[in-house]
Formats: sequence, C-alpha cells, structure tokens
Amino acid sequence: MLQLKYQSYSLPFQFPFVTSKGIKAEQSTLILSLGLGRFTGYGEATSIAYYNADVAEMIVLLEKNKAMIERYALTSPERFWHFLHHLLPGNNFLISALDIAGWDLWSQMNQRPLYALLGLQWKNIPVTDYSIGMASNEEIEQRVALKPWPVYKLKLGNGVGLEAVQALRRVSDATIRVDVNEGWSLDEAKDILPRLEAMGIELVEQPLHRSDFDGLQELKKVTSLPIIADEACHTLADLENCLELYDGINIKLSKCGGITPALEMIRKIKDARKKVMLGGMCESVVGATALAHLLPLADYADIDGPLLLKENVGEALSYDNGNVSLPMRPGLGIFM
Repeated sequence: MLQLKYQSYSLPFQFPFVTSKGIKAEQSTLILSLGLGRFTGYGEATSIAYYNADVAEMIVLLEKNKAMIERYALTSPERFWHFLHHLLPGNNFLISALDIAGWDLWSQMNQRPLYALLGLQWKNIPVTDYSIGMASNEEIEQRVALKPWPVYKLKLGNGVGLEAVQALRRVSDATIRVDVNEGWSLDEAKDILPRLEAMGIELVEQPLHRSDFDGLQELKKVTSLPIIADEACHTLADLENCLELYDGINIKLSKCGGITPALEMIRKIKDARKKVMLGGMCESVVGATALAHLLPLADYADIDGPLLLKENVGEALSYDNGNVSLPMRPGLGIFM
C-alpha cells in the first residue's frame, strides 16, 4: 500500500521575480512523497496565480483523495497517471507532482536513474539558462555580475524592452534569450523583434497573447528569430495549433500534467521537427531534478528554479556554469 505524505513551503526568491504577469517575492511550493516499502518517490508543484494553481487548494484535494491514492496498486507510472487524470480532472499541477513521485518510486524499484529507465543516455545535454526578471538597467548589470552565466533569459514586456537587452549586453557576451510572457501587442512586437534579431538574440518566447495566432503569422513575416510557445501550449490538446506556427514548445511538467504526458508531447514535437524547450515553474530542487532527467531530449533548457531561490528543498541536481549534473542514484536521485 502506498504511503502519501505532503508539506508546503514558502521559499523566498534571491531577487523579486518580476514578469509581465506580476511580481513575486517568494514561491509557495508543495513537496509530496509516495512511499512503498523501503522506497520513497518525491514530487513537487508550485503556486502560479495565472494558471489558477494554488498549493492550499492542492492540499485540500490531497486530503480528500488520500485514501484512494494510497490504495492504488502501482504497476506502471503510465497507468498511475491515467488513474490520477480521472481522479483529479483539470488539476494538472497536482497530477504532475504525483506523477513525478510515481516515476521516482518506480525507477527506484527498478534500480535505475529515471533517464536510464526511459532509455536515455546522459549526453548532448543543453546548457540551462539563468532568468533575469524585469528590472532596471542597473539591476540587470548587478545580477549579471553576481551570476556570470553562459545563457541568460531576460524577461521583457510592460515597457521593459530593448534598453534592458542593451544593458545586459554591455556587461556580458553570453547568449541571450527573451521571454515576454504574452506582454507585447502586435505593433510592439513588430517594432522590436527585427532589432533584437539584429542584436543576435537566440530566440523569443511567447511574444503575443496565447490566442493571437493571426498576429503570430504577421510576426513571422518580419523576423526569422525562433519563436517558442509557452502560455499558448499547455497540454497535448494544444500542440496541433501551436506546431503550425511556433518554432518550438516550452514544456513544463506542471503545465502539461507530469512526465507521462511530457514524453508524448516531446515525441510529437520531434516528429514535427520543431524544437523542445524544457522549462520550470520556479520549483525547488525536487521539481527541477525531475525535469532535468528529460534533458537528453531537449534542444533548450530553462531549469533554473533552484538558482533563483534563496532556499531549496532537497538535494540532487547540481550546476556548473550552466551545465546540469545528476547524482548517479536510482530514481530522481533526490536526497531529503
């Protein structure tokens, strides 16, 4: 019989994290575990207001369904995900945390790291970026000085634009990615994207509102910068429309519902010959490590949650100048 445990945490950010969606000084997160015999698998989900994901509400659902979850006979992670999908419909963040714990538990029982259980080899791993939220030019320069990194993701929108990129470029020759979180109008995007392209920006993520497919078609006429979908693509159901116009998809485990659906999304994206970005929701080490096990399948990595937080929960993945390493232990390799 499974043993389900869970605890919430409030983890402060190193700096206030500002995007076009708002400002956060701390990250509320839920860490849960599934125990079976001598094995324990871990999962994580965070509160994200614009996805209507709230840790307190997740705990209410866990308490309501705890007995059902604990009675489940784990025979495969995929079947467990389908059980959760029907038990907790529409609650992708919570389903994801439980799905991650299920995969961790299952791969420990099979005495293999998760990536190896998935038939992957730890090679051709993309460097992860480090995100800088919307900030003054001086703040951007200070953060680069404190965290020299080979790839930065710079948050733009709400009036923060080209000058922020120029400020970053003044103090670093690193690769720069731009993430707008739906924060531009079509006219703003048509004005700034060609200039960003001339500056050698690597890619732009979600420049327009998720529903503005006509605007996206217009943008493709004025820039050849790769445009990556984030808010426009949550789950498998969103892929068909997004793959027609976007150059790649940012897959986030909480957004899509866990490792199980993420693997299917990655397969379809690769079949369409588009790019795979793996991104997080400012999770601590637990959620970031789960995502990192899929890195052999990724073209771009945005797994910097633990770097943005002053405090973390758990130990596992480590960073070295953007390079991610995993512990050589069965499962996710989480040590709590």
